[in-house]
Amino acid sequence: MDDDEIGKPKGHEVGMMLDAMSVEELEERIAMLEREIVRLRSAIEARKQTRNVADALFKI
Repeated sequence: MDDDEIGKPKGHEVGMMLDAMSVEELEERIAMLEREIVRLRSAIEARKQTRNVADALFKI
């Protein structure tokens, strides 16, 4: 294992220390988190649509 693998966490944890990260690393984290937000919003929308279809089927 080289030093880069030891020193850089693979993901982001809320509240993690940011002092040792460069501007570029921070920007990469922001981009990663923005992509994750889009993914999460898509999952929410898919679940809402599924719920709406189920509600429509069971409406009397």
